[in-house]
Amino acid sequence: MPVEQAAGDERAAGETLVSVLVPVLDEAANIGAAVGAMLAQQVEAQIEVLLADGGSSDGTRELLDELAAHDPRVRVLENPKGWTPSGLNVCLCHARGEYVARMDAHTLYPESYLQSGIDRLRVGDTDWVSGPQVVVGEGRVQRAFALALQTPLGRGGSRRWAAGRADGEATAEWELDSGVFTGVWRREKVLEVGGWDERWWRNQDSEMAARFLEQGSRLVCLATMAARYLPRDSLRGLARQYDGYGFYRAATARRHPHTLRRSALLMPLLVCCWIAALLAPRALRRPARVGVSLYMATLAGSGAKAARQDRAAVAATVPLVLVTMHLSAGVGFLRGMRRFGVPWQALARVTGIPGLARLAPAAPAEPVHAPSLEAR
Repeated sequence: MPVEQAAGDERAAGETLVSVLVPVLDEAANIGAAVGAMLAQQVEAQIEVLLADGGSSDGTRELLDELAAHDPRVRVLENPKGWTPSGLNVCLCHARGEYVARMDAHTLYPESYLQSGIDRLRVGDTDWVSGPQVVVGEGRVQRAFALALQTPLGRGGSRRWAAGRADGEATAEWELDSGVFTGVWRREKVLEVGGWDERWWRNQDSEMAARFLEQGSRLVCLATMAARYLPRDSLRGLARQYDGYGFYRAATARRHPHTLRRSALLMPLLVCCWIAALLAPRALRRPARVGVSLYMATLAGSGAKAARQDRAAVAATVPLVLVTMHLSAGVGFLRGMRRFGVPWQALARVTGIPGLARLAPAAPAEPVHAPSLEAR
């Protein structure tokens, strides 16, 4: 970094309280509104919005340059790799704030989001503050997805969803495991743990959260920081998303065994059950078909419950959304085990069968792969 630029960054660091990190790729339809909402955050001091463009081809880059030309708080950066974690690291490398926050173009944050996160970090006893994820949308699949997440079948063991607290009570604050949704941090803390690992195309926040937990950090979720998330409005898009989640969840379980939940195993087991119901010898096929029948009955029950909350077309889509989520994540997890290896240590932990851990050694500790931070 040139001396003059470093000196300029040092001077600006004292003026900037929080840097918002935003990877961007082909977001022309909504990037203007998204950045406008980020700049409207009610913060006690200076904010900057760093947008790392991953090679957009739909006019997004021109819109970003226009935004930056009209507001000095906006800076546009290059993300040559085009991946989300590399974009986050590019932004982190150039961040000048004492605090950093990840924000997404498809999420609507309350105006107090950043200040609430900063205030909670200042209290102490946590290094990661985030809010629950609230699914919204007008499309049929989006609305069905929101209804699906109101059921245990949709939430699984995650506590990051607005309705996903284990105790079912409306508490102001609760603790998370590695299942997180973006967040606010002190910049130096994120640098200390190595930033985002660029091998994790998906689930990169969860992988980084695992490293925070391994250092003894608490991850806190504040009800007042609830953010409205607009999911994909097609079953195909949802399938791709959850396949990626499953694939990298297997990678995270291999690297960080403590992150695997029992509920995560149900999805690959469901896939195996479907395969056995169709292809296994008769002795196994019959119990597998019973299991599939029970699963289908549970899906139908979820659809019936949804019919009391939304119109028939949306309610009928809820079972389709659930089965898409489950089978896609299950297939992804099985693909991940094939690619990264079976997470025997994690399986031994969640099943209570210590002998599984002896089937293979724990994955060796590896440094975080964050080449986009090297320019710092």
